Amino acid sequence: MIEEPLNLSHKSLLSASLRACGSPLSEYSFANLYLFREKHAYSVLIDQEIFIRGKSYSGSDYVMPIRDVRKIDKAVLDGMIDRYGRLFPIPEEWLAAFPAPEYSSTFDAAESDYLHRIENLATYPGRNFHSKRNLLHQFQDSYASAALPLTNDRLADARKVLDIWNETSDLPPEATDYGACLEALSLYEELVLCGGIYYADGEPAGFIIGEELDPATFVLHFAKADRRIKGIYQYMYQQFAGIMPAKYAVFNFEQDLGLDSLRQTKASYHPDRMGAKYRIERSAQG
Repeated sequence: MIEEPLNLSHKSLLSASLRACGSPLSEYSFANLYLFREKHAYSVLIDQEIFIRGKSYSGSDYVMPIRDVRKIDKAVLDGMIDRYGRLFPIPEEWLAAFPAPEYSSTFDAAESDYLHRIENLATYPGRNFHSKRNLLHQFQDSYASAALPLTNDRLADARKVLDIWNETSDLPPEATDYGACLEALSLYEELVLCGGIYYADGEPAGFIIGEELDPATFVLHFAKADRRIKGIYQYMYQQFAGIMPAKYAVFNFEQDLGLDSLRQTKASYHPDRMGAKYRIERSAQG
């Protein structure tokens, strides 16, 4: 078996398989894996199948398949579990491949992705979104706004926003995704990312970066804005949702990492469901 630290040269090896596997979980994206390669010590295992080896935020080892486990030989999967301890993150749709009592499956709610109906963010309907509509209207009433594609000639404006976001954060840069987001802007074309940038009174105020995750899901890797501008986030999400091609039904807002502030913010947009990320281990009872 060959093991190599994950790097940009693996993009051609991994990208197509990750997209084809049809998982709605945010880790099944080369950009996500690459940008957080150091946090999770990602490496690529190449043998009969290709797997990603990593460490969770809690420090436990795991291996991640890059294609639907239902298409992988059971002996290969068992061998990876026996060698590395567990498979992770496995979407709920694949759990039938790991029946009890031979396998055990668990998940941590703090690692689950927030999956939102794009239609809800485009329209902020009903009582649940009353406060979002109010903030959106406050922004629109207070500023001359503009929503534009995030193209190469506007990346410098996005970097200005990122620096403002970082300066107004309560956490040091190393405790946030500042570095990963900065690298995403530097490798915007190479990682095949896309997004939007948003202006208030002619000044850059926020941006979104994401990509297609599966045929119906678009993952938002980063959404950064000047926090001092009330309503900017509600405006960004509403504008970005409004230009999504009809084939996309879901925004993946990724996980909250167990941070109360992130949990409250992401939950306030009323996710349609949570994307649980299962750990699969061999059961002692199996």
